[in-house]
Amino acid sequence: MFKKHSSHALRAAVCAALAALSCALPAAAQQKSVAVTSIVEHPALDAVRDGVKEALQKAGLEDGKTLRWQYQTAQGNAGTAGQIARKFVGDQPDVIVAISTPSAQALLATTKNIPIVFSAVTDPVAGQLTPSWDASGTNVTGVSNALDLTKQAEMIRRILPQAKRVGVVYNPGEANSATVIKQLRELLPKYGMTLVEAAAPRSVDVATSARSLLGKVDLFYTNNDNNVMSAYESIVKVANDAKVPLLSADTDSVKRGAVAAYGIDYHELGLQTGAMVLRILNGEKPGAIKPETGSTLRLFVNTGAAEKQGVALPPDLIQSAQQVFR
Repeated sequence: MFKKHSSHALRAAVCAALAALSCALPAAAQQKSVAVTSIVEHPALDAVRDGVKEALQKAGLEDGKTLRWQYQTAQGNAGTAGQIARKFVGDQPDVIVAISTPSAQALLATTKNIPIVFSAVTDPVAGQLTPSWDASGTNVTGVSNALDLTKQAEMIRRILPQAKRVGVVYNPGEANSATVIKQLRELLPKYGMTLVEAAAPRSVDVATSARSLLGKVDLFYTNNDNNVMSAYESIVKVANDAKVPLLSADTDSVKRGAVAAYGIDYHELGLQTGAMVLRILNGEKPGAIKPETGSTLRLFVNTGAAEKQGVALPPDLIQSAQQVFR
């Protein structure tokens, strides 16, 4: 169902796109315009943005010269996301990159003509961005951050073999999170675990929702929920104070205080998204490009966080990690 890229294949795809674009753009090429928006700023989404820009720069598109680059964040506000969408559509850029489902939804509601490339969207079909995982035939394509949740369950079991109750704080209004929660409800019982949920419709609700789970769960697990990611230090504090282990699907969360994460490299996801933008700038139609999913997974661990949260990490797990924070 998903088109996957190894790190080697991703770099080859970027290089191919760069070569094609360099052939199409002479020295006096007309300036290209790319607008980028995200629903909120946090390290994972910022890494996507930076990866997109890096891919464009490697193609010789320099901001202020051969590239007009715009970036705006909605600061977690859906109304602001709509305002940004209308502003960008009025600017008529060559491509708009929408990082997160809410930002992509706001853009799709505003234009059916300007190419939209989504990124860090878990399920574009459930989010009604594309009718299927095939080429859409519309103005939308992009790159998903969907994860194989069996790998997440296996990570939990490896670190906490006795765990029975997995606590998740999430925004039920975010399509990304709703999809993951539904899958976890079905998956965890196969591993002898149950899901215990707490809703956090706003970033300011994250700490309160996490505290509501104390005494009911054996660990916290965070997916790529944008509300939770934007207020991550608040759930880390709850986990540290109560000595409840905190595991994540987001590798950037580990340096912020999660014990471990097995997840997508979001900078690589940005490079992959940038390669898709370059294909469109080079003349391909977004509706002819199948949505892709990132497949460069990394294991990060934080031994300092493990000590604070009362977790003894297996030595072989630490040895196998791509990055260890202390």
